Amino acid sequence: MTETTIHLKNNTVEPKISGIGIREITTDQSGAWLEAGWRDFKRAPAIGLAYGAFCVLAGYLVVLSIFQTGQQHLTLPLAAGFMLLAPVLAVGLYETSRRLEMGENVTLWHSLNGFRRNPGQIGAISIMLMLFFLAWTRIAMLLFALFYHGTVPSLDVLLWTTFFARDAIIFLITGSILGGVLAIMVFAVSVVSIPLLVDRDVDVITAVIISCTAFRKNWKVLTGWAAVIAILSACGMVVFLLGLAIIMPLLGFSSWHAYRGLIDTSQTETARLRRQVP
Repeated sequence: MTETTIHLKNNTVEPKISGIGIREITTDQSGAWLEAGWRDFKRAPAIGLAYGAFCVLAGYLVVLSIFQTGQQHLTLPLAAGFMLLAPVLAVGLYETSRRLEMGENVTLWHSLNGFRRNPGQIGAISIMLMLFFLAWTRIAMLLFALFYHGTVPSLDVLLWTTFFARDAIIFLITGSILGGVLAIMVFAVSVVSIPLLVDRDVDVITAVIISCTAFRKNWKVLTGWAAVIAILSACGMVVFLLGLAIIMPLLGFSSWHAYRGLIDTSQTETARLRRQVP
C-alpha cells in the first residue's frame, strides 16, 4: 500500500461494497495527498508535463474558439466547467501513479493504458460527466439571458457587467450556488469511481455507489479537499492558464492517493486490472 494508506490504517473501515471497504477519515489529509502527488510528479515529470501541456493547449483552443464566435461571456462558465471534466482527463495520471505504486514500467505510452482499462465503464462515466458539463453550460447561458435581458455584453464591458454592475452580486451568487451544487455532485460521483475503474475490475454503477458512499462518510474532509482542488485550479488559470501545466498533473497524481486513502482493498476479491502495453 502507499504511504498515504498506511498513515490512515487506524481509521474506521465501513462495511464493504463488492468486498471494497470505505475508510472514514477524521482529519484533513489534503497536505499528505498533495505531498504524495508531488513525489509522483518528480518521479515521472515528463508524463505530468505532457498532460499539463495538453490541458494548457486545449484551454487556449477553447478560449480562441469562443472569442472567434463572439461568445466571450462563456469564458468563466467554461473555465468552471473544466473542473467537471478534469477527472476523466486525469485517467492517464491515475494509471501513472498506479504503475509507480506497483513498480511497473512508466512511460507516456504506458500511461495511456489507463484509458484501455474498463473502456466501456470509463466511457459511460465520461458521458455522465459530459452531461453535467452540458447542463452547467446551459444554466450559464440562461443566467446571462435572465440577468442581461437576452443581450450578451460586449467584450469592452463584459468585466464590468459581470462583477461590478448593479445586478452583478445577485448574478454571481446565483451562478456560484448552482455551479457549486453541480460541482459537488460531480465530485461525489467521480472522486473514487474513476480511479477505481482504472484500478479494479468493477462496473460503473458499483464504482459510483462506492464513490458517493465514500463522500457521504467523509463529506467534511472531502469538501475541504474539493476546495483545495478548486483554489489550486483557479490559481493555475489566472496566470493565462500556464499554471495548469503544473497544477493539473499535481492534482491528478494527488487524487490517486486520495482514492487509495479512502478505499480499503485489502480484503476484496475484485482483481486489479493488469493489462500490459507493449
